[in-house]
Formats: sequence, C-alpha cells, structure tokens
Amino acid sequence: MAVVVMGVSGCGKSSIGEMLAGKLDGAFIEGDALHPAENIAKMSAGTPLTDADRFPWLDRIAAQMSARLEGGQPVVASCSALKKIYRDRLRAAAPGHVRFVFLKGDQALLHARMSTRPGHFMPASLLTSQLATLEDPSGEEGVVTIDIALAPEEIVARALDEIRQSAA
Repeated sequence: MAVVVMGVSGCGKSSIGEMLAGKLDGAFIEGDALHPAENIAKMSAGTPLTDADRFPWLDRIAAQMSARLEGGQPVVASCSALKKIYRDRLRAAAPGHVRFVFLKGDQALLHARMSTRPGHFMPASLLTSQLATLEDPSGEEGVVTIDIALAPEEIVARALDEIRQSAA
C-alpha cells in the first residue's frame, strides 16, 4: 500500500508522513526533496508553480512510490497533490493501492505555522495561491480527511484506522 499525505503548505505533511510510515513499518518519501531546483527557486521567489512545473515532480514521487511497492514495502509520501489531476497521476503509479490522507486546516492556523518554520523555501505569501489551487478531495474514493487542529498522534491514529477500514 502507498499513502500520500497531502494538503497545502504548513499542514504537517512531512511530520505526519514520517509518523505514519513508522507505524506502517514503511518507507517515507519527502516530496519536497524531489522538487527540481527550478521549482524551489520559483517558490522561494514567491512565484506559484504551474501544472507544467508540477508534473515532472509528481512523476518523480510516483516513480519512487512504485519502486518501493514493487519491493514489497509499504510507502508513505508527502505531496501537496492539490488538484485531482495530480492525485490521479499519483494513483497511476500503483492502481488500486494508493490512499490519500488530506490534512485540512483553517487558513489562519496554516499561515501561523508557515510563518514560524525556519529555513523552509515556501514563503507564507504563497498560501493564498495554494488554497485557491486546492481542489478539496474530501469524498473522493481512497481519501481520508483529517483536521490539522488535532494533535499529531490523533491525526496518525485516525488516518491508520480509516486506511485500514478502506483496505479491508
């Protein structure tokens, strides 16, 4: 099984993804680490990414997920996956085996988190464009939606419960 922890910047994808991977005895793929240098430069400058910017990045994540699954290892990846076409691109890496955990949060909380992250390339100024781009996946098959106001341990516990129920 592959799990993509998704949402806008500042929602906790990396932290929750690492915790979830640990609970599943799986590998963790940090999606931000797979961005091409051009994407990081654009975001650092406050320029939102386009679909054309994101597709090669999504393909890198999908390839790593697929390789881990072929090796028989569960995998958890962090990836914003803001649009359905992005999620579908990731689903194609392992048809029927990809689940999403959508970390949903209030704009004020997200902004506060982004404003206090040391050394991250994504400026808080891009939050508005990310929220505008986001196509809420709540209700899509294989998607678990969890409020980021919960404690990280509770988010992970709820995600595991719902993922296991959907896989049964």
